Amino acid sequence: MDGLPQDFGDMGTLPDLGSLGGDGAGGMGDFDLPDPVMRMPTKLSKKAKAAVIVKLLASEDVKLPLSTFPEDMQVELAHQLTDLRHINKETLTSVVEEFLEQLEAIGLSFPGGLEGALNVLEGAISPATSAKLRKNAGFSLTGDPWERIADLDVSRVLPILKDESVEVGAVLLSKLKVSKSAQLLSMLPGERARRIAYAISLTSGVAPDVVQRIGISIAAKLDAQPAKAFADAPTERVGAILNFSASATRDGVLEGLDETDKEFAEEVRKDIFTFANIATRVDGRDVAKVVRGVEQEVLIKALAGATGDAAITTEFILTNMSKRMADGIREEIEAIGKVKESDAEEAMNAVVAGIRDLEGAGELFLLTGDD
Repeated sequence: MDGLPQDFGDMGTLPDLGSLGGDGAGGMGDFDLPDPVMRMPTKLSKKAKAAVIVKLLASEDVKLPLSTFPEDMQVELAHQLTDLRHINKETLTSVVEEFLEQLEAIGLSFPGGLEGALNVLEGAISPATSAKLRKNAGFSLTGDPWERIADLDVSRVLPILKDESVEVGAVLLSKLKVSKSAQLLSMLPGERARRIAYAISLTSGVAPDVVQRIGISIAAKLDAQPAKAFADAPTERVGAILNFSASATRDGVLEGLDETDKEFAEEVRKDIFTFANIATRVDGRDVAKVVRGVEQEVLIKALAGATGDAAITTEFILTNMSKRMADGIREEIEAIGKVKESDAEEAMNAVVAGIRDLEGAGELFLLTGDD
């Protein structure tokens, strides 16, 4: 539960209820059913106090992440809940007050285990350092391996899904969020995707310990993967460079790639998004956002200087804005006359950059070109 201290003694991520008052000795043998007339708090063991807090929170529909506890702690908690029957109000009040005192005394809590520490440091240390720390530690990380797997990018998970058996793939997709599973399934060849989808229907009989071992195995394989120096694929990096290159340079590079590696060249073309692609990759309903995100002087230069395939984009943008605004821009295009090629390229790149910014902010989504 967010906000609970991490060093809660016997109950793992909960506060150490056993240290709340008394010496914590006695176990369940100290505990008798309270006399209705008795007004003094009953003495409870450390573990019994933890069970009281868990039961109290559960009665208020607060579900604690108990699955992250080691198995022996979960078993002990179940035993404590089984042995307890009734406690009087004074005992409950005493346990809660001591629990709150511990909460108020804690100024800052830290994540348990190496994986928790690396999650805190994500973005602050290099991927190579994270990989080295994991490798040096082996797979002795605390917590649920599935939580870590769920946070990974699909590009890290996809190779595992492709290489593992259909049954393991079915368990993997079943443990991820539906949206991420759907994305991964769409990236698989049709036949394998169908086999894994069918195998998911057979996972109801898989034992929890088997699912846990599969998670540990997958996490270990992910740890064994070497750290990548570049986050993006080579085709994406080349495509990003060519996006903002002069059209003559871009065409020349693509022609050369066609001669040396046609398949790579085709993948690069998919990652290129230029002014000429706006007409087929931007939804007409998003044109207003694009226009608002670019200075009008820059937009006029881009529209006026667009020639060849890029001229289609000029008409596309003008068609998808109000008639009054489109007429005004047409007049300005006529007034500006011929635009120098370098100025037109710079203006068109600015429009493309504006669209990329909108895409990055989630304000628009580029079409695939086949939509």
